[in-house]
Amino acid sequence: MTDGLDASEEIAHLRRRLAEERAARQRAQADVERIRHESDEHRRTIELLEANIAVASRVSNLGEMFEQALRNICAYLGWPLGHIFLADAEAPSTASARLESSDIWYCAEPGGYAAFREATVRDVGVRGMPGRVLAIGQPLWIADIAQDSDFPRASAARVAGLRTACAFPIVAHAKIAAVLEFFTGQRIEPDAASMRVLDRVSTQLGLAVERQHANDRLIYEAFHDPLTALPNRVKLLDRLQLVLDHSKRRPDYRFAVLFLDLDRFKSVNDSLGHACGDALIAEAGHRLAICLRRDDLLARGAPVVAESTVARLGGDEFTIILEGIRYASDAMRVAERIQWALAEPFTLADQKVYVSASIGIALSTTGYDTAQDILRDADIAMYRAKANGRARYELFDQAMGARAKAALQLEAELHRAVTNQEFFLVYQPIVSLGDAMIRGFEALLRWRHPQRGMLSPAEFLPLAEETGLIRTIGRWVLEEAAHQTCRWQYGFPADPPLTMSVNVSASQLAEADFVDAVRGILSAGSLPAHSFKLELTESVAMIDAERTRQTLLELKAMGVHLSLDDFGTGYSSLSYLRRLPVDTLKIDRSFVTGINLNKESQCILETITMLAHALGMEVVAEGAETAEELTHLRRLKCDYVQGYYFSGPLDRLAATAVLRNQAKGKIVLTGAGLSHR
Repeated sequence: MTDGLDASEEIAHLRRRLAEERAARQRAQADVERIRHESDEHRRTIELLEANIAVASRVSNLGEMFEQALRNICAYLGWPLGHIFLADAEAPSTASARLESSDIWYCAEPGGYAAFREATVRDVGVRGMPGRVLAIGQPLWIADIAQDSDFPRASAARVAGLRTACAFPIVAHAKIAAVLEFFTGQRIEPDAASMRVLDRVSTQLGLAVERQHANDRLIYEAFHDPLTALPNRVKLLDRLQLVLDHSKRRPDYRFAVLFLDLDRFKSVNDSLGHACGDALIAEAGHRLAICLRRDDLLARGAPVVAESTVARLGGDEFTIILEGIRYASDAMRVAERIQWALAEPFTLADQKVYVSASIGIALSTTGYDTAQDILRDADIAMYRAKANGRARYELFDQAMGARAKAALQLEAELHRAVTNQEFFLVYQPIVSLGDAMIRGFEALLRWRHPQRGMLSPAEFLPLAEETGLIRTIGRWVLEEAAHQTCRWQYGFPADPPLTMSVNVSASQLAEADFVDAVRGILSAGSLPAHSFKLELTESVAMIDAERTRQTLLELKAMGVHLSLDDFGTGYSSLSYLRRLPVDTLKIDRSFVTGINLNKESQCILETITMLAHALGMEVVAEGAETAEELTHLRRLKCDYVQGYYFSGPLDRLAATAVLRNQAKGKIVLTGAGLSHR
């Protein structure tokens, strides 16, 4: 009996062990299946993420990236339909954003789900599933669309055989940039693992959007001016070359380039500060963009162009391309329209500021090969407009081009002349009417050009002033004139000492070290400051008048004598005459020539002489050429005379000979100029 019981127990024990082993094998099999499934899911997740990374690094625009992402996600989920809603990029925050259905879809069957897609396009705004995702900023899973109380497209989804949907946001720069939605015909309960994967994809795509935005911003900044948001020089030249190439393929297609420079911008910038200068540039750019809009041109009766481009080149310079014009007059009328737009006052720092523009126009009919060429000619025409009085426009012609090339050549020759010491001075005597003695000279610059011969200052000084070479040339003139004065004072001592007058320009007076430079020049030759006279015109004195006055006061404190040249032809302001520390007035030759025949000139000159003497100044009359003129000048009590009646400009050797003869008493005033006994 005992043996029977033992056998039964052993069989039961074996059965339990078999059951346990079977359960263990089933658990192990389940674990293997789970691990295999998890491994497969992990692999698929990795493949999905890698595929999106590859797309983000390969494509150049967000639309293509989203299209590929929809395809990849649908393949991962095994769902047939995906779509993207885009958020308003201009909205300051997600709360104020609106969603708009895009035309980016993935559809497993091309052309399928057409009715549902049409319903989606109509469902614009923040309603339904995408609107809820926008509101909560989290993924959303709807297992049964038909049972959802907030799904406006439910009937369209039922007809299309779609049952389950999910959606998730793409967040970039702390705002929702888009909402992606997906659909399947099966009922699928929320899947936490899939939701985690989609959340990772959401983060991944958000970073890709941020990178693309940063890249787009870099590209934008490379081609746009940061102050005005207008295209910059690079983008302008690129557009201009495209237009030029188009006009070559179609000879009847005409365009114009307008080069614009704001007049008086530097004055505004210097007086009100750079912030106001920037505000002026920004507002000017805004006005240019507005006045060239097609609707604005139509409203104001200006010619309509096929297309226009406004660009800022830098500083206060703008360029405009007018495409599809018919006549040169079209470009000219647009230039007038621009002048009107800029004529309205600008309000800067609570002040009304008025500016104008000088505009140069170059037409495509001239025949150009490169964008740089036509831009150059428009620039040349702009400078011509500025030289002709500003606040105007000029049309480029070949004569302008020839003049510009000649000026460029002259500039190169000026640089060479400084290096090769081709400049020299001549000296015109200044004669005292009291004793008919030469009391000084005016140093006058000349250029011995190796090909063109002798050139007067009028032929090269304006360009030297424009290019800044006047500072180098002017410094040499001061040094050479001072050196020659020392030699003559040493060789021909007189009481008072012989003087030397030298013209100075506005650029020289504006130099920060000008006063120190003059001090150094005088000190180097031990030249008495009062025998060195600096001449400036009224127009030069009026440029930055207060700064000029301070410079002149410093020179005056050194003992340097100051002369106001060509008096009577400029401002002739008695207020400035009282404030400027000048010692001598030089009356312009226009009042001296024919003075014996002109009562008005006599009255004017007499008044100027009396005024100067009352202010403690001496008077030099320029341009005396006849005995009759000299007689009147003496009667009007002018102190000194300078003119061809006595002598024209002399070179150094001739002037030395005249001084030598004067020292020997061999020069007398005969009424017909300087003569020898």
